[in-house]
Amino acid sequence: MEESIKTDVVIVGAGPTALFTVFELGLLDIKSHLIDVLPRAGGQCAELYPEKPIYDIPGHPMITGDGLVEKLLAQIEPFHPTFHFEQMVTELEVLGSAQTPAFRVKTETGRTFECKAVIVAAGGGSFQPKKPPIDGIEAYEQKSVFYAVRKMEEFRDRNVVIVGGGDSALDWTLNLQPIAKRLTLVHRRDEFRAAPHSVNAMRELVSAGKMDLRIGQIIGLSGDNGELASAQVKSAKGEVSELAVERLIPFFGLTMKLGPIAQWGLNLNENLIPVDTAQFETNVPGIFAIGDINHYPGKLKLILCGFHEGSLAAQKIYHYVYPEKKLVFQYTTSSTNLQKKLGVA
Repeated sequence: MEESIKTDVVIVGAGPTALFTVFELGLLDIKSHLIDVLPRAGGQCAELYPEKPIYDIPGHPMITGDGLVEKLLAQIEPFHPTFHFEQMVTELEVLGSAQTPAFRVKTETGRTFECKAVIVAAGGGSFQPKKPPIDGIEAYEQKSVFYAVRKMEEFRDRNVVIVGGGDSALDWTLNLQPIAKRLTLVHRRDEFRAAPHSVNAMRELVSAGKMDLRIGQIIGLSGDNGELASAQVKSAKGEVSELAVERLIPFFGLTMKLGPIAQWGLNLNENLIPVDTAQFETNVPGIFAIGDINHYPGKLKLILCGFHEGSLAAQKIYHYVYPEKKLVFQYTTSSTNLQKKLGVA
């Protein structure tokens, strides 16, 4: 039987929020292991929009999902975190008390961890794209139908059709229009849920003749060997027309599932985990939830908010890992000890 891995903290998830929390824990001499079902670090940033520009990360006027993950990995390198990819946490056993928490965590591969705190940073849990109700769409998936944009070059000089009216649909409409042979946005109505500036920018492109907007729904696809040639679009009046398409990107949202986390005895609120806002701890002492998976009044699902949540969680975890020590908060700009940890002193 494989011996249990002993560490201070197990982090479930390896997205941006989890990665920055490794940094905050490392500053406090707290060791961590990260477990993620994906094959690499980055979470949704790496899986769903690696090349999509992000504009609200402090200090970066613009950075891509992959770029952000790369910088976060460089930032935590001095603390030598251990990653366990392509594994799902299936079991959690409470070993300690409310005053001195301790846990045993198991993965589907049988690997076991023993720790003093658990941080759930699993984004929205396991996420699957919602598929449009189009007969035969499966034959084109991953060849000419994609539910996420991982490499923009896949769409260069192609007839690209994007379906949807939310932020993802409008963002990728604006990002892919310059490189597509022709880009068409299809939405069931002439009203959009996306940010107003994105909608306005899209309408300007339509008015300038640089892209097309079709109001209606795609009801059928045509092509051979997984490669699309055209789509049938039904308008609100019931008229059906053909639309040339080589690459189709439906943005119908994601279905979120907590998976085994739902069985851990945590309070839940519509598949989210309620936490306090002092240290983002759940109803189980020693288990924390940060990022998109948690819930509290005024919650904003922003990466920068997840960074804040991880920082405060680390402060509370320190008292579980070092119950006999007093925590004295220090700024990285003024502490020589902290600078030595980062290799800059």
